[in-house]
Order: sequence, then C-alpha cells, then structure tokens
Amino acid sequence: MSDQSLPIFYSFRRCPYAMRARMALVGAQQRVQLREILLRDKPAHMVEVSPKATVPVMVLEDEQVLDESLDIMLWALKRNDPEKWLQPEQGNLDAMLALITEIDGDFKHHLDHYKYATRHVGDGQDPVAYAEKHRAAALAILAQLESRLEANRYLFGNRIALADVAIAPFIRQFANTDITWFNAQELPKLQAWLQTFLADDLFTGIMTKFPQWQTNDPQEIFPAA
Repeated sequence: MSDQSLPIFYSFRRCPYAMRARMALVGAQQRVQLREILLRDKPAHMVEVSPKATVPVMVLEDEQVLDESLDIMLWALKRNDPEKWLQPEQGNLDAMLALITEIDGDFKHHLDHYKYATRHVGDGQDPVAYAEKHRAAALAILAQLESRLEANRYLFGNRIALADVAIAPFIRQFANTDITWFNAQELPKLQAWLQTFLADDLFTGIMTKFPQWQTNDPQEIFPAA
C-alpha cells in the first residue's frame, strides 16, 4: 500500500480519545496519514467528513469515516492484533466493552463535571462543592477498578488488553486534575497500574509532539516505520 492510499487520521495530542486511538494503531501496527490539528483551528475537510468535529477521525481507503475512538481501536485491532488485546487473559471482549462503556459514560460525566465545574455549575451553586460531589462519584467508580486490580496487574489479567488502553487516558486526566489529592487516596493498585501505563513505551511513544497539519504539508506517517 502506498503512503498516499493510507487512511487519513485526524488527531489532537492531548485528547484522551485520540490517545487511545493512537495506541491502538501502534498496537495493531496500522500505519496512517497523521494530521495533527488544533481544536481552535479545525481543518475544513475534517469537519466536512465528520460534522461533529471532534477528534479522532479516521477516513479509510474506501472513504468510510470512523469518528468514534473505540470504533477506530476495534477496526485497527480486528485487522491485526499481535498482542491479543481483544482476547484478554481473563474475561472476554464483551466484558471489556461493558467496562469501557461505564468509564466512557458515568465516569467521564463525573470527570468532566469535576474538572470543568465552572462550566457546568448552576447559578447560586458553589463550584467547589459541585466539583467535590462529582469527584466523589468518580472515585466510587475508581474503587471498582481498584478491586479488579487486587489480584492482577491489569484490568483483565496479567497482561495489557483493550480495556487498559481504552480506559487509562481518562484515569490519567482525572488524576492530573489534582494529582496531590489523587495520590493520597486509598487506591494503591490503581495508582501503580496508572504509573506503569504512563511509563510504558506504548504511551510515551504516542505523546510525541507533531506540528499542526496544514494543507500541502508533506505526509506524516504514523506510527513511523
């Protein structure tokens, strides 16, 4: 396959959804034409093919558009899954997808209302109390992950799988909102899991900075050969 026929992949380095999609592309050894964007300056083509205008967006060779990060992950890994991320050591793909759905739903809701409380708080409400309420609700979900990690290094066994890759960027975002507070919580297994993940070449490798893509720029192939 020539570089010109590789899928086009719109990404933004700091977006957790784009992070997990990039990691799946690396895990699947699936090369794409990377177009790094700025959220305040979205390319017209990206908005045209995906009017919701959020990253990541993948335009496949047949012009099919994938604009949900989990769909991109599954597309890549179903083509090639050398590390068996879709076949966890414990449980199965459906169980992983159910956990990812909970994190993408309830946990992400509480994370957003904790991290961006001033955007969501109603008139007359105390933004600090509002944030703390949602932080507590998110923490209750994290306690479930802590229980999962009591017997294993990863969420579905002792090797990394889809669920770990899909969920970790959001736990990172939650932790970084107030890292001192997060580190003081009784979540030793989850904290160790997150630190292991953040130090892994899989994560550090996808956090390389790329310049903002401009029309007529040379193609940026990701992951590099």
